[in-house]
Order: sequence, then structure tokens, then C-alpha cells
Amino acid sequence: MGSDTAQPHPKSRGAARRAMRRGPTIDDVAEVAGVSRGTVSRVLNGARYVSPAALKAVERAVRSTGYTVNQSARSLVTKQSNAVAFVLSEPQERLFEDPNFSVLLRCCTQALAEHDISLILMLESSDAERDRVLRYVRGGHVDGVLLISAHSGDPLIADLATGVVPAVACGKPGGPESAVPYVAAEDTEGARQMTRHLVAQGRKRIGMIACTQVVGGRERLQGYRDVLGRKAVKRLVVHTSDYSFAAGAAAMRELLAESPDIDAVFAASDLLAAGALAELRRAGRRVPDDVAVGGFDDSRIARETDPPLTTIRQPLERVAADMVDVLLRLIRREPASSRLLPTELVKRESA
Repeated sequence: MGSDTAQPHPKSRGAARRAMRRGPTIDDVAEVAGVSRGTVSRVLNGARYVSPAALKAVERAVRSTGYTVNQSARSLVTKQSNAVAFVLSEPQERLFEDPNFSVLLRCCTQALAEHDISLILMLESSDAERDRVLRYVRGGHVDGVLLISAHSGDPLIADLATGVVPAVACGKPGGPESAVPYVAAEDTEGARQMTRHLVAQGRKRIGMIACTQVVGGRERLQGYRDVLGRKAVKRLVVHTSDYSFAAGAAAMRELLAESPDIDAVFAASDLLAAGALAELRRAGRRVPDDVAVGGFDDSRIARETDPPLTTIRQPLERVAADMVDVLLRLIRREPASSRLLPTELVKRESA
């Protein structure tokens, strides 16, 4: 059993059956493969200098015995957990309300799985949750962090910026926390695209439902102002604390009260736009005849509203893939930098 040849042990079939019954060990894999325990260990840990024949024999033995690597034991040797935290800085209900989060979660999970890395979902919407996340991260349970919807001034971003573990943010973190690399859509240009479209439709009094709790939201507001200039008066802009349906409805109600002659509104997310559509319907305003409505995201919500929503598409699948790519580069201590991805105007019936 001490050689590194690929010839199977004469009793390998019986050994495999015994291993399946009582739970396989690395010694069982070595016996079935007809190689040394050290060779099996090197194969399982991805080491080089293993002959192709021995590699095939070990892989075959792993399948026949049903052996799985003890990740805790491997972590003691490699100092890596093979896990990444997906930290969502929102209340639990927002995970299920906003389809953007589910897309990011699904795509990040798939991208990490290609590297045999597990994703751990963690919520961080209170001081207690933030402390728990930091304890977990500092405890060496994850190799890196994917930050989702982190708000400006969030202490967690500042902590991660010190290099506790590699981290990547979805969207620009901004402020002194900008040391954390990010992957983001071109929010300012996307907002310009939507505002220009509404102007081209002949709309004269274009309002905006803005969310400036995150850098991306502030950039969307800036894009709106870049196009309208002095026409972007204060009474035409309502600020919300989040991107929720309820916030969109409340903001639309305020806009109608402050500017009843409004003939278009740009909402900084599809969920905000869906809330605005509901409030316009309640107020008896026709869309787009009386008021045109534009959103931002091109989530499934944009296709399900009545009428379907004209919006700005941000490529969330690519955002997720690039976030994982940047994070894995950082974990491997390779050069990596922030990335900005282009947006696209998607025209539907609301504007």
C-alpha cells in the first residue's frame, strides 16, 4: 500500500464495500486505490507532483467508497475554510421582497460552487447582528465577505476595510470605506439614460423618487440632476430610506401632493416604481397617459407591473460573477480592482 502506482488493491472491491457500511476514511481510499495514505492526502489537498495514474486511482477510489473530505480537518492544515460570507445589510423581509437580492444570492452561490466553495448567508441590519457577523468573520470561519446593500457609514465596512478578511462590495461603499473594492453598475449614467428618455417623450415636470442611503442611490439622483439642471427643483424630488414598495407608494403620494401637475417620475428602483404605480392608480392617474413612470434594475418586477415598466437594466448576473472573481483573486493574494459595468435602457409601456 506504500507505492504510488495506480494499480488497484486486489481486495479493493471488498474494502470499498466495508468502507461504505461503516463510513469511509482516508485509509480506505488509499487501500482501494492501492497507493499510500500520503498520496491520497496530496491529491485531496490539490498538491502537485502526483502521477496521472495515481490521481485517477484516487479519484476512482473516492467515488467507490463515498469518501468526503473532513473540511474542519483540512482547514487546520490549509488555514482556509472554503467558505464565503454573503452579508446582506437589510432586514430579513427585504431579502424576500426585493428580487435583486435573490438573483445576487443565486448567482454568487453558483459561481462559488464552481470552485467548491460554500456560501454562508448572514444578515446585518442591527448592532447585535453586526457584532455577530464580525465575531464570525474574525473567528476564521470564512475566507472572504461579499457585502450586499451596505449603507454609507456602516461600521462593518470600516472594519472590513482594515483587512480582517478580503471583502468585495456590491455597489460603491464610498467615504473612508472606499478601500473595500466593489463591483457596481454605472448608476449615474443609467439615471441619465432614463431621464433623457423621459425628456425625449415630451415630459416637462419630471419628478424623482430617490434613495440616498447608499452611494448608488446618490449617483442615480446626480444623473437625474445632470440632465434636468435647474428644472430638478426640490419639490420634484422625494427621498426615501429604502428601496421598498411601501416607500415608493408613500413618495408618490407626497409628489402628487407637492406637484399635482407632475407628468413623469423616475424611481431609483423597480420596487419603488411599483409602489409609485400603485399610488398613481389609486389617485386615478393613467400611466403613461397622465404620468410616465421609469424604474431602475430591470428585475422581474418590471415585467410584472401593470403596465410593464420602462427601466434601466443593471447586469446583476455579471455583477455577481465579477464580485466572486474579484474576491477569489483577493483570497489568493492576486491583484484585483473595482469594476464598473454598463447599464441599458429597456423600453416598455409605462414610459
